Amino acid sequence: MSTPLTRYFRLSEHGTTVRTEILGGITTFVAMAYIVVVNPAILSFAGLPIGPSTVATILVAAVGSLLMGLYANRPIAVAPYMGENAFIAFGLTAITIAGTPITWQQRLGAVFIAGLVFVAITLLHIRAWLANAVSLSMKHSFTTGIGLFLAFIGLYETGIVTSFAEGAPVAALRAGDTEFLRKPPVPVKIGNFHDTKVLLAVGGFLLTATLLARGVKGALLIGIVLTAIVGYSLGVGAVPQGVVALPFTGDYSLAPIAFQLDIVGVLKLSFLPVLLTLFLMSFLDTLGTLVAVGAAGGMLDEKGNFSEPEKPMLVDAATCVFASVVGSSTSGAYIESATGVREGARTGLAAVVTGLLFAATLFFIPLVQPLQTLAYAYGPALIAVGVMMMASVRKIDFDDLTEAVPAFVTLVMIVFTYNIANGLTAGLIAYSLLKVLAGRARELTPGSVVLALMCLVYYVFGLPH
Repeated sequence: MSTPLTRYFRLSEHGTTVRTEILGGITTFVAMAYIVVVNPAILSFAGLPIGPSTVATILVAAVGSLLMGLYANRPIAVAPYMGENAFIAFGLTAITIAGTPITWQQRLGAVFIAGLVFVAITLLHIRAWLANAVSLSMKHSFTTGIGLFLAFIGLYETGIVTSFAEGAPVAALRAGDTEFLRKPPVPVKIGNFHDTKVLLAVGGFLLTATLLARGVKGALLIGIVLTAIVGYSLGVGAVPQGVVALPFTGDYSLAPIAFQLDIVGVLKLSFLPVLLTLFLMSFLDTLGTLVAVGAAGGMLDEKGNFSEPEKPMLVDAATCVFASVVGSSTSGAYIESATGVREGARTGLAAVVTGLLFAATLFFIPLVQPLQTLAYAYGPALIAVGVMMMASVRKIDFDDLTEAVPAFVTLVMIVFTYNIANGLTAGLIAYSLLKVLAGRARELTPGSVVLALMCLVYYVFGLPH
């Protein structure tokens, strides 16, 4: 039966129904709701207060997902990016501009500028042109590498893997008689498996993996909640102080962070490396996500390109600007949308459902807020997301070394330098360089050359760290 809803989202044209789209939207929400817990916890290291940051995170996810559904008509949810939030919180901590540390207001200003650039290059069709220039193997190496990165963050945050220096006296690592520490023999080691929190994290991951294997809807969120409950019963972690609270008031007021971004302070030549780094990270993250979600729903052509990518790209660009204004990090299309797509979602109605569920979450923040300090509860979700994103490795052409080597460079540089931008940029440079050295320069497109040069600029003038 034709209704305004079915006509607006063109459900018949996409071979889907209202029921299927609602189910897909709910599935996507429960798969990515962990961002409400994890994003504020990470951004707190940059100095953003957790209460307001939680509201900002939810607002960005709600507004971005609604825009994606109503304007782009794609079953793709939007929220603050994992990876970029780590760059905002950790990657800029040790960096100074003219001898002055970068404030969190300036970091939000950098997100705002990056968002405006995204809007401009999207409207000029440059963004889609660059995205289509990346080979299929490289696109899937992005998704795989980011998945491994998230898994590593989860392992490290939970203590399953830890620094080799942890527990060692300073004198054992001192470089001779100087005040500096020497490089440890190995960077990381296995964690303390006598620690209750580490054991909880291991159990939480096994629980989440089991739920995923059984096809339980919302496995990630259920895993977080149940692991936290067990932790509470063992005396590890704080109990929620309430269930319902009004957003935008008291501890959940946006006033401390909304409209606090420092744009003028970012408009300096000395900030160009920060902007370049943030731009490339966000641009390539969106590309990888659109490819992964498109592949899950059969929405890619034979070259691995997303049809009519301008609308979803414009949505994540606009949401990025909105995120900086309300006080959150760079946002964009979310890989967990693939779970809803696997449930049959094919239109923007699913994204609208996801957005509305995020909006409803604004009134239940006290229920989830204690989880933000429980790495043993949310860390396993990061590891599980990494597992799901690893599926893209099957799409890398390992029989062609000019494709396999750059893809490998992407993976190892992301994980072993603990930085997404390092991996994506190194891989794109290696791709063009290897094609030339192998005598196959004719396989390069103008877009791939432009990307390689942009990435080279990142290493010369950016902030590889």
